[in-house]
Amino acid sequence: MSNTINNHFIKLLDNLLSDILTFKSSSDILITDFFSKNRKLNSSERKIIVDTIYAVIRNFHKITAIIDKKQTLDIIGICWIKILNLELNVYSKINIIDFAKLAKLDFKDDLLSQTELPSWIIEKLAQKYSQAEIITQATTLNARAPVDLRVNIIKSTVKNVEEILQTENIKYQLCPFSPFGIRLGNDGISPNHHLITSGMVEVQDESSQLAGLLLNPKRGSMVVDFCAGSGGKSLLFGMLMRNTGRIYAFDTNQRRLNNLTPRLQRSGLSNIHHELITDDNKITRFHNKIDYVFVDAPCSGLGTLRRNPLLKFNLTAAKLTALCAQQLAILSRASKLVKLGGVLVYATCSILYDENEAVIEQFLKSNPAFKLIPMNTIVKLQKLASNDGFLVLSPHTTNTDGFFAARLERHS
Repeated sequence: MSNTINNHFIKLLDNLLSDILTFKSSSDILITDFFSKNRKLNSSERKIIVDTIYAVIRNFHKITAIIDKKQTLDIIGICWIKILNLELNVYSKINIIDFAKLAKLDFKDDLLSQTELPSWIIEKLAQKYSQAEIITQATTLNARAPVDLRVNIIKSTVKNVEEILQTENIKYQLCPFSPFGIRLGNDGISPNHHLITSGMVEVQDESSQLAGLLLNPKRGSMVVDFCAGSGGKSLLFGMLMRNTGRIYAFDTNQRRLNNLTPRLQRSGLSNIHHELITDDNKITRFHNKIDYVFVDAPCSGLGTLRRNPLLKFNLTAAKLTALCAQQLAILSRASKLVKLGGVLVYATCSILYDENEAVIEQFLKSNPAFKLIPMNTIVKLQKLASNDGFLVLSPHTTNTDGFFAARLERHS
């Protein structure tokens, strides 16, 4: 590791971190652009850079309690020595603030440092949770996430994948809720691992896997994945339907849909058809005809902070307001596809009331043809149902990403 660390590398990282800590641009875009401009960095160096940046963001309020955020070299030093566990000698040329000072600070009266969330997000969470609940939830969201695999039962079985992992000495455990989920450690397996390239497994958080149980599409049905993205849930639905029926994967972004193509090819499925949606004319032909419609709405992504802690500083209250309006509009558009007796599922990977319960409440007021089907009536999900009938998952209760879903049915 020490051979990798040199003054040039430190300077590159310092410059990138300085740009990110302005919080004026998307951190993801800054990182992507940085790697595009510095193609000579090897995989180890790239990992150090990403780990350092994530460590800073995960501990931002605590670190800046003793260091001005402009002192990025000192911040890097703290993260490398204590958080990334690198040797002190690789950082010896830079003045380092004593990390012991940070460790001795008492943050019990500082909600920002306890949660490592922006204050406006804390205020939003307070609409639904107590302060103790907010701290607990935020603490778990600030940890690293495990890697979950979904076994593709079209090509393999959970038992068979277990045997392969055992043979290769890869530590794992079965997911507690998904019948086809396997949980690995934080590092997971390589994207080029034969289990993935053969289509035997897909990387998919257990919360996302449970969305399939929630929709529960019957074989031979017509299904629309309204905001399909890269198609992870479309592949899940196709597997559950045992390659029967027809699934339409819609999205407004061609690049995301293109990512579905290789995944579909290795999945063994032939019942998924993806289509770029540019206007409502392309979906009117499906009005009142679809058995199951799944809306994985664009959202803040705050439920995935374990995987991408940068999101919390890229989101603003104004952006959230715009998102909520978009979510309601998308749900309303998608509802027109549902036939009488059909199912409409709304889901987000958000932990905010505004994006979840509030959207459903507004939709039901304007769409009396639909009614909420409480989760406690769905046998496979009874133990995960919230008191108000929704599916609400979070790292501190289920060790999954933060996830919300509501199942609606059209009765008139």
